[in-house]
Amino acid sequence: MANIQIRKYRDEDSEAVRDTYTMGMSEHVPSSFMHMLKQPPTQMVLMCLFCALITSSKSFLLPILAVTLVLAGARQFVVYVFNRQIDTSLSNDLNNINETYLKQKDSCFWVAEVDGVVVGMVACLPAENAPACLELKRMSVRRTYRRMGIAKALCRTVAEFTRERGFAAVLLVTSVVATDAQKLYEDMGYKKIREFVIPELAGKIMNFTLIEYRLDLQREGKSE
Repeated sequence: MANIQIRKYRDEDSEAVRDTYTMGMSEHVPSSFMHMLKQPPTQMVLMCLFCALITSSKSFLLPILAVTLVLAGARQFVVYVFNRQIDTSLSNDLNNINETYLKQKDSCFWVAEVDGVVVGMVACLPAENAPACLELKRMSVRRTYRRMGIAKALCRTVAEFTRERGFAAVLLVTSVVATDAQKLYEDMGYKKIREFVIPELAGKIMNFTLIEYRLDLQREGKSE
């Protein structure tokens, strides 16, 4: 049985943390691309393009080629959006975890180790718009180490940290395409409190919805 340890971040963990986050975010590219294709405006544009080209060219080859190129461009757009998000997250906090989390009040960053290898991570800090809550952030577990209870252990670590400091609840935000994460949080007792589309233009184009969850610690304590 694997030896799983949840501990505070150390400087030597920096490369493993960046790699874990980058790989975890990149996994969402295929599902995000499919999410964009399922949107009615996307389907309408593709259908109109196909019909217009087949009418003007009297051939199936040109419309098929054009739609294929549009789809390839759309996928590259999704890759660009995620790469930009990864770069932003790295520069904003993951490249300087000590300053962002460990030296700040009511904040912390943990890693999950399996047999001495860093395979997961999570952080928390005070929620910007909810003074009575802490926010869970940067949750990620390497794919080959999932289904081992690591994500649940990281969630419990954040909940315990939040309770010890007297906060009422834990908040977090995840994406509509992260279905495994949604199931995990709901299994852990988190309740969905709102959905909203990313305000940036890329988010509106993709109709990329974020979901905010809340874990009431009193309710969690009773359920345990």
